[in-house]
Amino acid sequence: MRRLVVSIISSLLFVFGVGLLTSPALLQQKDAASLFPKGGAGDITGPYEIPDPNWPQWAHPYPKAGHIWGSQGGVFAESPNRIYVANRGELKLPPKVPNNFPGNWGFFNTQAATQPIASMANCIVVVDGDGRLIEAWNQWDRLFDWGRGPHQVYISPYDPERRVWVVDDMRHVIHVFTHDGKKLIQTIGVLDEFGDNEDLQYLRRPTMIDWLPDGTFFVADGYGNTRVVKYDRNGKPLMKWGSRGTAPGQFNTPHGIAVAGSPPRVFVSDRGNRRIQVFDVNGKFLDQWPGIAPHSMMASADDHIWAVDSLTDRIVKFDLAGHVEYSFGQFGTRPGYTWAMHQISADSEGNLYLAEVFGGRTQKYRPKPGADPTKLVWGRPLMPMTGTGSN
Repeated sequence: MRRLVVSIISSLLFVFGVGLLTSPALLQQKDAASLFPKGGAGDITGPYEIPDPNWPQWAHPYPKAGHIWGSQGGVFAESPNRIYVANRGELKLPPKVPNNFPGNWGFFNTQAATQPIASMANCIVVVDGDGRLIEAWNQWDRLFDWGRGPHQVYISPYDPERRVWVVDDMRHVIHVFTHDGKKLIQTIGVLDEFGDNEDLQYLRRPTMIDWLPDGTFFVADGYGNTRVVKYDRNGKPLMKWGSRGTAPGQFNTPHGIAVAGSPPRVFVSDRGNRRIQVFDVNGKFLDQWPGIAPHSMMASADDHIWAVDSLTDRIVKFDLAGHVEYSFGQFGTRPGYTWAMHQISADSEGNLYLAEVFGGRTQKYRPKPGADPTKLVWGRPLMPMTGTGSN
């Protein structure tokens, strides 16, 4: 068993060593916009309108005097009118803020939003489609002390209870809450304890999750370990696959994960090796797609894989054979540009949500009038919630 101090020291060394090698944070004390020209030919926002910089409204004005929301680990759109935001605490603003300050830390262009020491407040909030605050789960802020806040937030598309899953990579666990956030009903892993790549009892800095229709789920255990862990619907570990390396089936930071297709396949973002690897549900290697290093991926309702590329800050649409069908996006801090998209989500109306880990904001992209529906990201439908009969 490892003690808390060992976990923190080990994790911090990893964060500032390996975990950010593919990000602009390496030279963040300089002008990031000029040092890291990214993207290339193509649309900035694609089929979407320029996002409103004041979305979500709960962050404008700031959460408390002199502070602003910090690094955004995750976002999940349950519906067009209920969106979960995973916020890595709040940051203290400089004494003087320019009049044109749009309300996100990335505007300063001198330091990624992960670098200042954040106050763990408003870590999980729920907003409506206009960005108005519905719920603030402040009672759980204490869970993220001694860490760096929530890493991702999810609801399984196959869960009629719509439990809310929150990954905490730094403290090595995944928390499962009731839909309303009033109860913590399960924790996968052991808080502040970690194991090695062969140990199924513990996780070591997990990152992302996706599910099979029967409730089986897969976890990318990707910052400290280099593997995928498969669990049954009750959270019992069944198996794992992967080791450190560059060969097929090996990983260097398996960060994102998505499940799609028939029969279902498991798509893993092997970020450090700049590829997506494809497996069957028992870990048999099937394919690899080179030339992309996604922070995150999602399976869409129209059975495609959408990935957010850490190399180019572009949103890329793949068919399930790995062919690129469309892409858009550009690195930057202006509205519609992005700095290290960390989780991608979409609702049933084609609204797109992107959480930025370095830019320090979550943006909502609304489809342009008459937008080509094949170029929009469509969220997977959720099961009707028990007792409601609606989606």
